[in-house]
Amino acid sequence: MPETTSASGKPMVRGTPRDVAHIRFGSFALVAVIALGVLGVVAGIPWLTIVAGVLAVVVIGDIVLAMRRQSRTPSGSTTEAG
Repeated sequence: MPETTSASGKPMVRGTPRDVAHIRFGSFALVAVIALGVLGVVAGIPWLTIVAGVLAVVVIGDIVLAMRRQSRTPSGSTTEAG
């Protein structure tokens, strides 16, 4: 599907702003959680590593659900990006 633009010149995308926010904030959170897990491994704190692992699974699940919602958007419906 080629990218189109709105009357104001903004690109039109199939994703909703909520889905885009979940994917972007989730990716930043995932980096922080991985760093926390590495810190737990290096410092020898097993409970911190476990908590980071659980949080990583939750964040990855949220990103996957947002991507699925985005891909299930009808092909004819687009919204302004940004």
